[in-house]
Amino acid sequence: MEQREVKVATADPSALGLFGLAIVTLVAASQKLGITSGTSLVIPWAIFLGSFAQLFACVNDAKKLNVFGTTAFGGYGLFWLGVAMTWLIQNGVFGDAMKMTADSTQLGVAFLGYLIFTIFMTIGALETTKVLFAIFVLIDFLFLGLTLSSFGIATHAMHELAAYSELGISILSFYAFGASVLNAHFGRVFLPLGKPFGIFKK
Repeated sequence: MEQREVKVATADPSALGLFGLAIVTLVAASQKLGITSGTSLVIPWAIFLGSFAQLFACVNDAKKLNVFGTTAFGGYGLFWLGVAMTWLIQNGVFGDAMKMTADSTQLGVAFLGYLIFTIFMTIGALETTKVLFAIFVLIDFLFLGLTLSSFGIATHAMHELAAYSELGISILSFYAFGASVLNAHFGRVFLPLGKPFGIFKK
């Protein structure tokens, strides 16, 4: 019996994932910088753009056998779901008892875990594009700031580090999203993303 291998072609989902990251970090940074206040209206963007858009990119990168993209979009998409749930708890959606017993130090532990995760992803990003590598470096600084501020270490300075790093992530993600769409749409390099560093892969 003849066997045939069928390949299913899918469009690169990176642009949508990067757009989701750009939007959620822009809104979240506005709150950290004091431009806006509260987290109630950050939650929808965390769920639908930070989480769902990146999880969509994760699933479709998996179809393209892209381990790096699948892990990155999946890991950060799930992160934003966790953040949204955290804000719901802190806003008392699940009752005062849950709100009053929330220990913010546990957030620091989670942020530390994501800092470790991001360091590994930053090493991998060396062989993607220079813009994507810069985004991961800023994510490292974001999680460093979030971790130390959650542990009460140089709280104000670390909060500022997290806020400005998040704003930088948003700006670069908007650029990377635009480049991904327009480069594919025009079939040429319309907006350069920078070649891989070529340290680990030639």
